[in-house]
Amino acid sequence: MPDSLNLDPSRLKFGIGQPVPRNEDPILLRGQGRYTDDLQLPGQLWCVMVRSPYAHGTLRGIDTSAAKAVPGVVAVFTGEDLRAAGYGTLRCTISLPGLTNIERPALATDKVRFVGDPIAFVVAETREAAKDGAEAVLPDIDPLPAVTEASAAAAPGAPLLYDHVPGNQVLDFHYGDAARVAEAFAGAAHVTRLSLRNNRVVVCAMEPRSAIGVYDAAEDRYTLHVGSQGVFGLRNQMAGDLLKVPVEKLRILTGHVGGSFGMKASAYPEYLCLLHAAKGLGRPVKWTDERTGSFLSDQHGRDHEVEAELALDAEGKFLAVRLTSFANMGGYLATVGPLMGTLNFTKNIQSNYATPLIEVSTRCLVTNTTPVSAYRGAGRPEGNYFMERLIETAAAEMGLDPVEMRRRNHIRPEQMPYATASGSSYDGGEFSAVLEEAMRAADWDRYAARKADSAARGMLRGRGIGNFLECTAPPAKEMGGLRFGEDGSVTIVTGTLDYGQGHWTPFAQVLHQTLGIPFERIRLVQGDSDQLIAGGGTGGSKSLMASGAAIIEASALVVEKARAAAAHVLEAAVADIDFEPHAEGGARLVIAGTDRGIGLLELARRLRAETHLPEGVPDTLDVSHIFDQAPMAFPNGCHIAEVEIDPETGVTRIDRYVTVNDFGVIVNPLLVQGQAHGGIVQGIGQALMERTAYSEDGQLLSGSYSDYALPRAVDVPSFEFISHAVPAKTNPLGAKGCGEAGCAGSLPAVMNAVVDALKERGVTHIDMPATPEVVWRALHGRAA
Repeated sequence: MPDSLNLDPSRLKFGIGQPVPRNEDPILLRGQGRYTDDLQLPGQLWCVMVRSPYAHGTLRGIDTSAAKAVPGVVAVFTGEDLRAAGYGTLRCTISLPGLTNIERPALATDKVRFVGDPIAFVVAETREAAKDGAEAVLPDIDPLPAVTEASAAAAPGAPLLYDHVPGNQVLDFHYGDAARVAEAFAGAAHVTRLSLRNNRVVVCAMEPRSAIGVYDAAEDRYTLHVGSQGVFGLRNQMAGDLLKVPVEKLRILTGHVGGSFGMKASAYPEYLCLLHAAKGLGRPVKWTDERTGSFLSDQHGRDHEVEAELALDAEGKFLAVRLTSFANMGGYLATVGPLMGTLNFTKNIQSNYATPLIEVSTRCLVTNTTPVSAYRGAGRPEGNYFMERLIETAAAEMGLDPVEMRRRNHIRPEQMPYATASGSSYDGGEFSAVLEEAMRAADWDRYAARKADSAARGMLRGRGIGNFLECTAPPAKEMGGLRFGEDGSVTIVTGTLDYGQGHWTPFAQVLHQTLGIPFERIRLVQGDSDQLIAGGGTGGSKSLMASGAAIIEASALVVEKARAAAAHVLEAAVADIDFEPHAEGGARLVIAGTDRGIGLLELARRLRAETHLPEGVPDTLDVSHIFDQAPMAFPNGCHIAEVEIDPETGVTRIDRYVTVNDFGVIVNPLLVQGQAHGGIVQGIGQALMERTAYSEDGQLLSGSYSDYALPRAVDVPSFEFISHAVPAKTNPLGAKGCGEAGCAGSLPAVMNAVVDALKERGVTHIDMPATPEVVWRALHGRAA
């Protein structure tokens, strides 16, 4: 690790730990951002998708003659055209024993399996002509009975989506020692059981999906401009699985991205359609979805039906936890579709509690709904939500203080490293201390007065704790490229990708501290697959751990090269060259014990100008490094929410919100707080208002913002953010990740607060989303 990381960060205006505003903000605020839909290529055509109006049906044929006659329409393509071209299929890439995979063609050819399933696409000179052409396409579909709930899909006699998937079940996942868990439950002093619904949500990224396909006949090479979470992995998926070409035959370019939350990480059918049309027509082809299409075709999140059980001894100590679940996959298996309800449930149900035994049984089933994939947290918030709701319910049933129950079961610092029943190894944490700090910040002891004030106004008041710990995705191999420019700038090249997080600034802070490069001279390249030699993309709260470590290691290689080059320039031995990253006037290489030296950026310039260098002297300070990878980290914390509920209307208002977090070393507290706020608001949305609803025949009933509620500024309070940092031991920065933690804490905090407010009226549980209607019905004894 470079010595510069051990500097007091307060010495550096732009060093690690400083709240530096995002470099991207002036660009975006001036409207100078470049999103995919901003691009207009010469000769560009427009594409509009034709989607199935039925959730389930046999596709007998498609009449495209009327569409081809529409003025401006250049071509109409169907699944038969793609099949004749020999393309591959979309499929799940998660390796799980017993998984029945599903090969999904980009366009359906035999059956349609959800409303919005693409069956054809129209290419025209203008977007309007393409839309007119799409409306003129006439599919011949024989409707079939549909099923939209995973549990219903598992029932005898349910409509079958695939001949090779008996009972619609693609996976029967099991983790844990069933006999030992059963023994623990049989011998428990108390068992708490809850039926929990993890409601399906629409991702609702600010920027709809958009892409432009280009084909260069002279080079026999494709280019795809597209919003993504990482161009390196997407290129490999598109080239290897779909186009069936070597990866060097495809370039992926991503500019600014207006949100993703997991949804834009993988390939979609539209992308192959664009590249096929671009090659066949010899012109770029562009597609930008509209919001209705996004609701139908963007992968959805969550959607699990869970029976959760907690076994406890007479003192309230946990003996075992058991989850038995149905996981809804939708009409096809998404790239990581089964991950959330299986591996991530298992890793995260433990949270920060010493739970000796874990059993997770999940049946993954296909249904006639939009496919489900990763959504902010991807199983991590769910695991914490299940455990926290079990704890609150168990404490009420046993007559114990839920705070004391948490304290009794917290893993203690002296137990670290701690081997969990799920196979993780926690490297550190101060879980009870975080809980105590959150209670102090929440003014815990004066809650009774606030509750009395609410009651005087006819309102119900409740408070809830959301203790959480999540297991991040383990960082994959990641590129740490550093390039010294002729203008004195230094460019970081990384395979992670910023889709709203603000990577440029914290990455620059790491480089500024390690190499002393002036902050304002640091650039970032992240969205061009041609410039990458590795890249794990952004997801699973791992970006800073991966890219930060890659930058640190790349910086050490730069110093090694710089010492060899400076020894030549200064006519000294390499062993006598010291590197001073934060010397007066900038980073310098100096002869030890003297004032003779050369600036790092000047040295880079000198090397570019040299035409003949001795053997062993590098001709550039540029490095192209691959960080191998590091274990996962374990961000954790405690959220405390207070809500007021109007019993006359069922409307819930969040009145106070405190969050104390252990994110390890925080590179930029300003950005970390922003990430936490965003995750909290998304959790509030799922807890109180977001619900994806289908009719019995599979029609999406919540297909627009007239029917699907998102939280607005008026729906959330000011958040108090406190850091309680215990540096991670699993990566050079000591960071733990923060991108998804807001959801992990807010789901249980808000729902525990809602139930706490309702318990004086006899309500012991309510499922998400706790909409005004649902709350009102619970208060008035009406069935939902």
